[in-house]
Amino acid sequence: MLAKRLLSIFKRSPTPNASSSVRPSEEGVKKSWGRKAVSFVLVTVTGGVALSALDDLAIYHSCSSKAIEKAKNNRAIIDAIGEPIVKGPWYNASLAVAHKRHSLSCTFPVSGPQGTGIVQLKAVRNGEDSWISFLRPRDWDILIMDALLHVPENEGKQQTMRINLTEKFAPAAAACVACTDCQSPEAEKR
Repeated sequence: MLAKRLLSIFKRSPTPNASSSVRPSEEGVKKSWGRKAVSFVLVTVTGGVALSALDDLAIYHSCSSKAIEKAKNNRAIIDAIGEPIVKGPWYNASLAVAHKRHSLSCTFPVSGPQGTGIVQLKAVRNGEDSWISFLRPRDWDILIMDALLHVPENEGKQQTMRINLTEKFAPAAAACVACTDCQSPEAEKR
């Protein structure tokens, strides 16, 4: 009997109340405005995500292109995996940007006729933030860059090596000058 009553409740068509203050035409207008607002929000969020993805792809392309040029000019990498050195696909790479897109950490695959590897780098961006800089390619200074290479040998074993591609800078002569003018607060009390 309870099942029959529940079934009859769900089968009934909703009838508008005569005492209701909202007319059916006003309900339709409110529903259409709500649908338009939800559609606008969804389109805006989707557009923002798409722009962010395109910006990340542009960042990846500019920094990895600079890194692959350094790798192609390194004799140790050429000896290990051979020439030509080819950058792997973007979807096998990882990219992490930080500090309002002024620094990044990137890892991408490389390959050659004799082996494969992964290039890891950390870089900082030169320049200012503006709407024009969003459209132009960015100039990245690579701070740290390593290549992890896997080279197969004759017996099926793999040789793994790490090659540091970071340019070594000689320390400036003025950088190691001891400070004799400054004294700690404890030394001044004596």
